[in-house]
Amino acid sequence: MAYDLTGKIKLIQEAKTFDSGFTKREMVVIVEDGKYPQEINLEFVQEKVALLDDLQPGQEVTVTFDIRGREYNGRYFNNLQGWKIVAAGGQSAHSAGDQPEAPPFPSPEDFDDDIPF
Repeated sequence: MAYDLTGKIKLIQEAKTFDSGFTKREMVVIVEDGKYPQEINLEFVQEKVALLDDLQPGQEVTVTFDIRGREYNGRYFNNLQGWKIVAAGGQSAHSAGDQPEAPPFPSPEDFDDDIPF
């Protein structure tokens, strides 16, 4: 199930690559939540780390993410794993693996005026 949050980028970490070949990169987004803004950490993994390349702290973004959970030594951990970012102004950051957007619905000019009935 996908979730969205909108806020300002506070910080973008450098990418980390582990011995196994796994790569991840994290960013913190400040979300206004009444009197106390929330600083939300999101991680991007493998090819999705490239989504952060053209972003800057202070930029307003909407991030689409999944919640991931796991157990380790009897303790439970949650991660917010981002997979799509739309910067304010509607520019979407795409990377390999994103689904292409559907083509726009045809306008009336796209149809022929010679209807056979």
